[in-house]
Amino acid sequence: MWRRFRKMVLGILLLLVVLIGIGALYQWYGSTQDRKAYRPVGKLYEVEGNKMHLYTEGEGNITVVFASGWGSVNPYADFYPLYEGLKQHVKIAVYDRFGYGFSDATDRPRDIDTITDEIHELLKVSKQKPPYLFVGHSLGALETIRYAQRFPEEVKGIVFIDGGSPEYYKKSPELTVIPWIYKGLRTTGILRMLYHFDGFAAWVSDQSNGDKLLPEGLKALNRKGTLLKIGNRNMVNELELSRENAEVVMTGGKPLHIPITVLTADYFGKLDEDRSWKDSQAEFPAWSTSGKQIIVQGSSHYIHSYQPKVVVDELLRMVEKGG
Repeated sequence: MWRRFRKMVLGILLLLVVLIGIGALYQWYGSTQDRKAYRPVGKLYEVEGNKMHLYTEGEGNITVVFASGWGSVNPYADFYPLYEGLKQHVKIAVYDRFGYGFSDATDRPRDIDTITDEIHELLKVSKQKPPYLFVGHSLGALETIRYAQRFPEEVKGIVFIDGGSPEYYKKSPELTVIPWIYKGLRTTGILRMLYHFDGFAAWVSDQSNGDKLLPEGLKALNRKGTLLKIGNRNMVNELELSRENAEVVMTGGKPLHIPITVLTADYFGKLDEDRSWKDSQAEFPAWSTSGKQIIVQGSSHYIHSYQPKVVVDELLRMVEKGG
């Protein structure tokens, strides 16, 4: 009986190894095809020995610089719903951190000063002209604040799109298991196979309104980016260092002498269910000498995918009124 049980276990393990091998081969072939179509929409610039991607559009005396949240694999597609309302009034600049979008991966650690050094260098080599109005979504809030601390003469203001405060991220648990799960699903081909099931793509993009505001081409671009990059080492390291990065920002000093607007999602009436997040959002405007909070109705974490006009209107108000 024991020998039969052992043979059964070995058989199951062998089957799993074979299935994982087939899945990995499927992922390798699919990735090879995806890379052929996954072409930069902006330009690539050399930053610290690697290529970093920047998309620009529009014109004006103010440049709105977009910082995506953690795991938003393709920032260009992520912020797309905002471009039409902005490009006639301001210049738009959307950067891909290393490991995201069309940028290379890097071996440099994802500490906050390294990240802001790279952003600063990218804006410089691409010949962008300050003042900049930064937009920080989710974890991207940390790098926008740190940039303003380190290069205050270049920053006109900041608008947070459901961005977390340094105090909030300092207390948050390290959720590094999430990118590792993503990576495992991607490298074994499981994630690629799941996209063949009806409703999976919409489920993955649930917080961003199912990508309903994106044209079909950008939905496909988002999927390719996810299948090529989600859970890579740079994304893992960002989460590993998130609490440390928050602490660095906290020791950098506040308040900032620029206007800050905190756009907080109402999570379709469920904001009260997360008291720590709600309270931290209410306290977040104190990071500015002229800060304010706006709770955005009918939205979730990706406010710009639900209520883009609210975001556009606040950005243009800050441009026109100077805060």
